[in-house]
Amino acid sequence: MEQSYENVVVDSPQPGVARITLNRPERLNALTYGLVSDLHHALDLIDSDHETRAIIITGAGRGFCAGLDLTGFGVMPGTENLGRQQQGMAVQQYIAELVHHMRDVRQPIIAAINGAAAGGGFAIACASDVRYCSTSAKFGTAFVRLGISGCDIGVSWMLPRLIGASRAWELMLTGRVITSDEANRIGLVSNVVSDGELIDTCLGVAAEIAGNSPFGVWMTKEVMWSNLEIPSLKAGIDMENRTQILASGTEDSKEAMASFLTKSQVEWKNR
Repeated sequence: MEQSYENVVVDSPQPGVARITLNRPERLNALTYGLVSDLHHALDLIDSDHETRAIIITGAGRGFCAGLDLTGFGVMPGTENLGRQQQGMAVQQYIAELVHHMRDVRQPIIAAINGAAAGGGFAIACASDVRYCSTSAKFGTAFVRLGISGCDIGVSWMLPRLIGASRAWELMLTGRVITSDEANRIGLVSNVVSDGELIDTCLGVAAEIAGNSPFGVWMTKEVMWSNLEIPSLKAGIDMENRTQILASGTEDSKEAMASFLTKSQVEWKNR
């Protein structure tokens, strides 16, 4: 799978794996309408390809994503005649929809965080299913320093679930920047590697994911996200029970059970 948009590049660095590269390196991949639109299109493209089993998202150049482009995001089409606040709300909702979109894509998303992940870039990292970062990575949500709320693009919901409420409050209320070492220590990322090892590390994780059942991986991602929102343990277990019985009825599951007993390799058919 290869596709070039104006602000995003999609390629397949190895079988079953798609890589999305945010491609505005001269602006540290800061968010504009064009980049957000291209990212939505790239997610749709990959989601529709059932041969793709995992996604890596990273940034071109020195940064992952520096957040909103302060030189101008652009105007949402169809809002040109609206008031300033109405235009702002349209922009806000369009960017925030990326979080829902990343959750809804069937394939797990691995964030390969190189350099700065700030503001909206921090939100994209949090919305990914797995996070690895390079030693040069830095993280922060500095909105509170700009006179606005630190609660933005789903971060106030995702961050406490990733690192705990107390740490999340401290980061969001101070607006301070954290290093790759601190991100690793508090559990924001799975590991820190050198800049040169980052993509290969993420490709290795993607290969492990791609070696598993396509339907099993899809259902694991879906149930994990749903159980972050579900109101009770009982409801969560009920969802797990139904998903397990659903998945156990697939052809792939039956073949995998037989292959486990014979210690043979499974050829997933996604059936």
